Amino acid sequence: MTLEASADLPMWRRPVALLFATAMAMPIAFYAWYALLNNFVIEAAGFDGRDIGLLHTVREIPGFLAIGVIAVIIFVREQVLGLISLVLLGVATAFTAWFPSLNGLLMLTFLSSIGFHYYETVNQSLQLQWLPKDKAPQVMGWLMGVGSAITLVVFVLIVLMWDTLNLSYNVVFMTAGLVTAGMALLCLVLYPQFESPTPQIKKMVLRKRYWLYYALQFMSGARRQIFMVFAGFMMVEKFGFEVHELTSLYLINLVINMIIAPFLGKAVSHFGERRTLIWEYVGLVVVFLAYNGVYWFGWGVVIASVLYVVDHILFGLALALKTYFQKIADPQDIAPTAAVAFTINHIAAVFLPVGLGLLWIISPAAVFGLAALMACISLGLATLVPRHPEKGNETRLSRYAAKTTG
Repeated sequence: MTLEASADLPMWRRPVALLFATAMAMPIAFYAWYALLNNFVIEAAGFDGRDIGLLHTVREIPGFLAIGVIAVIIFVREQVLGLISLVLLGVATAFTAWFPSLNGLLMLTFLSSIGFHYYETVNQSLQLQWLPKDKAPQVMGWLMGVGSAITLVVFVLIVLMWDTLNLSYNVVFMTAGLVTAGMALLCLVLYPQFESPTPQIKKMVLRKRYWLYYALQFMSGARRQIFMVFAGFMMVEKFGFEVHELTSLYLINLVINMIIAPFLGKAVSHFGERRTLIWEYVGLVVVFLAYNGVYWFGWGVVIASVLYVVDHILFGLALALKTYFQKIADPQDIAPTAAVAFTINHIAAVFLPVGLGLLWIISPAAVFGLAALMACISLGLATLVPRHPEKGNETRLSRYAAKTTG
């Protein structure tokens, strides 16, 4: 069914509704796993910084291999691939607690990560194909808000029920994983197959004029790993957070993000991608330097918690990177470039967690100092984003290069 014909369907069966349905399904499994992970690996498997770094390196390998999506969509529609990937994420999450050892957790994490990263690759591609450019930032903001709201529900249930009902890791992993898998299967049955207006190139696409987008994706993946791997781990290792305490921090974080997510989309529409990305990276430099201060100057748990929330808010501004690419890309490049971008984003993710896990044992402050340096590099790249990006004006250097060539 074409996107134009889908306008005659009931609202709940349209393409945008499917984007919202999957935005609701994914966080249930992923963030239940994320909320329990640090406590589970320490309590059940005796992890240290080296082990958690290795786990996250394995988790990021499927992201590095996301370029394989290009080969898969030759045989399977993107929409179907995304939903099957959600099923895999859910099933692998459901059985996580059955393997409380390093090798077992590496195996289950790898499988769930295939589901997560292939879903995210396809989801990003479909958003850029299905959403009109003038509405994309705001709709993406609402999608972020819905995802945050569902994550909020997951965290609230864990906080309220963990001690009250004496829940086990197995019960939470199993419930969350099967709910996500079930929702994905329902979407496979209930939604028609939507045809994007422009057929996608089904081979790897690397274009010289996208170089700034590739560079920003690489740096984004590098610095994001430090937050994802070590920010929550620090709260457990340094401050002794228990499951309900760490989840309470996630809960506060989600409430704030749920409220502001739609405004982040409006900010991108109003101020443009260039200014938005510059604000994001300036904020990240400050936050990572402050994380460093938590170790050097002994700042307490309150400051560390505030930094965690601010950190996550700033990452929400990264939707500007998506809309920047949407404006400069050829329409037929969106799917293959989304896969290539995910691979580029995860190049550093494959080796950084395990390497920084070893550095963490020596000096946690040095890890966050390195993150601040990465944010500085991203800031420098963001200044090259033009005020009005479009094909032929991909960077602030594009027009100068064109005049020189001419």
